[in-house]
Amino acid sequence: MKICKAILLVPVLLALSCGPKKAQQPLTRDFPKAEIPMMVAEPSERILWLGAHFWDKFTDTLTLYHCDSLTVNGVKSDDLEKQMGVFSSLLAEIPLEEGSKDMLRFMDRLEAFQKAHPESNMLQKMAEVTAKYFYDPNSPVRSEDLYLPFVSRLASSSLIDPIYRMGYNWDEKMCRMNRRGTPAADFTFIDTNGKSRTLYGIKADYTLLIFGNPDCHACKELVENISFLDDIRSLMDSGRLKVADIYIDEDIALWKEKMHEYPQDWINGYDPTFTIRTDVLYNVRALPSMYLLDKDKTVLLKDAVPDAVLDYLLNL
Repeated sequence: MKICKAILLVPVLLALSCGPKKAQQPLTRDFPKAEIPMMVAEPSERILWLGAHFWDKFTDTLTLYHCDSLTVNGVKSDDLEKQMGVFSSLLAEIPLEEGSKDMLRFMDRLEAFQKAHPESNMLQKMAEVTAKYFYDPNSPVRSEDLYLPFVSRLASSSLIDPIYRMGYNWDEKMCRMNRRGTPAADFTFIDTNGKSRTLYGIKADYTLLIFGNPDCHACKELVENISFLDDIRSLMDSGRLKVADIYIDEDIALWKEKMHEYPQDWINGYDPTFTIRTDVLYNVRALPSMYLLDKDKTVLLKDAVPDAVLDYLLNL
């Protein structure tokens, strides 16, 4: 009889110790999209508002949803990537100053969420997705200018493992180099006539600097696109635009063998001392890598995707 009473008391004691049972959250959910207030009516204002509040509901600290290798706070990784694609395209439509503020606000919310829920994978996973879209050399929407404020915070955040912070410190350094609005690093190269020249010795209103390779398929496509667009041809024929394609790899024999394949009205050359790579004068992570410079060699576009370069030139 005593044993039976003890058994009956167990569930009662457990109920008293656990308190009220929390409602279990679903394993996955749709990405919670920001809803633009009706009072924000102007299209330009709506874009600015959305850029600032895109991640608010997803990073709300009140509730922690399921997290695993394929899920971040209840949202599947592939859905998150789609949303990051939307976010990066959105920031490309607004002034850089505003976009940079949005990236900092995004990082603020990620850190606040991670502090509130240390067991979450939020900060780590979102850092990976953000780098993939804003910094990966193969991303069609990459922007080192927008990634810089975000990676600077990663490099100094106490919530990031010191081992990873070392990598983020290097990425920050690369993003700060040859930034938009700063003077491009000068260098010496040898042209197709064997003449030693410098970047700053090229005289034109605009210089399109390309780091390419004769065996690079994407480089060949770029050559064709630039060569056959009438508006760009007109800029080159007038002397306002000069294109400098510089080979920075070590197989100089390959470049000399194929230099006839480059357009003859371009300035084609190679780095004889491999200084551009060894001294990391430019962070060339994939080919082609393109910089658009003004007449004073101030950077207008840094490591830009081909579409961004062509759009800029066509609007001159």
